[in-house]
Amino acid sequence: MHRRNQTAISEFILLGLSSQADQQKSLFVLFLGMYLVTVAGNGLIILAIGLDPYLHAPMYLFLANLSFADISSISTSVPKMLMNIQTKSQSISYESCISQMYFSIVFVVIDNFLLGVMAYDRFVAICHPLNYLTIMQPRICALLTVIPWVLSNAVALTHTILLTRLIFCDSNMIPHFFCDLAPLITLSCSDTMLNELVLFALGLSVIAFPFALVLFSYICIARAVVRISSSEGKWKAFSTCGSHLTVVLLFYGTIVGVYFFPSSSHPDDTNKIGAVVFTVVTPMLNPFIYSLRNKDMKSALRRLVNTRKCLPLVPWSSKFLFPS
Repeated sequence: MHRRNQTAISEFILLGLSSQADQQKSLFVLFLGMYLVTVAGNGLIILAIGLDPYLHAPMYLFLANLSFADISSISTSVPKMLMNIQTKSQSISYESCISQMYFSIVFVVIDNFLLGVMAYDRFVAICHPLNYLTIMQPRICALLTVIPWVLSNAVALTHTILLTRLIFCDSNMIPHFFCDLAPLITLSCSDTMLNELVLFALGLSVIAFPFALVLFSYICIARAVVRISSSEGKWKAFSTCGSHLTVVLLFYGTIVGVYFFPSSSHPDDTNKIGAVVFTVVTPMLNPFIYSLRNKDMKSALRRLVNTRKCLPLVPWSSKFLFPS
C-alpha cells in the first residue's frame, strides 16, 4: 500500500491535555508520577506472582496478565506525551501514530477481556468451590489467557487496516494526548462510514460480552454470599466485590461514554478526561484494588521486598498452576 499517494501529511500534531504553557510543568510531574507508580506497582505484582509458589494459581495467572497489560497500556501513550512536553514538540510521525493507536487498542481490549475472565474465575471459586480444580484445568486457563490476546490483536488489526485506507488532507491537529482511533477517524477527509460502523459493531461486541460475563458472575456471587451465615464473612465478600465492580463500572462506563455517544454531544475535553481514566488512572489503581487488598498478595509482596534470595521464575504449567 502506497500511503503517500493516499494522504497529504506525513505527521500529526498532538495538542495534548492543555494548551496553557504554565500548566505543562504540572502535567509533566503529575503524569510522570502516575506512570512510575503504575509501572512499579504492576511490576511488583508480576514479580511476586512469578517468584512466589503460593501464588501459582489461575487467579494470579490472570492477574499477572492484567498487570502486564496495564504497564503496556500506559506505556503506549504517557511516555510520548511526557517527551512532547519536555521537548516542547507536539509532532508524531504518521507511522508512529498508527503504531500507537494499534497498541493502545490491543491493551484496552485485553483489559476488557481479562476483567471478564477474572470475574468468571471468582464465580467458579465461590459458587463451585468443590469443582474449581476440575473446571479451571491448566488447558482451560491457558485458553482463557491466550484467547484475549488473539482477539485483541485481531480487533486492533481490523481498525488499523481500515484506518490506513483513509485519506488525510491538510488538517493534522489531533485534539488528544495520544493517537486514539476516534479522533483520527474524525480528522480524515474521506468517507469514514465503514470505519464508524466497524468501530461501533466491534466496540459493542468487545465491551458487551466481558461486561455481561462480569455482571452474571457477580450476580451469582452475590446470591452465594447472601447464604453465608457469618455477618463478617458477608461484609468481606461484598466489600471485595464492591471494589472490583467499582473499577469495572469506571472502566466500562468511561469507554461507553467516550466511544458510543455522538461526538457532537461531547466536548474534546470530556473525551480527553475519559481517555485519561481508562488509559492512566485505572491501570494505576488496579494493583491496589486487585492485589493489595488480598492477604496472600500482601504477604507475597512483603516476602519479595524482605528476601534477598528469590525463587527462580518458572513457566506456567500444570505443576506451576496446581502445586502438589
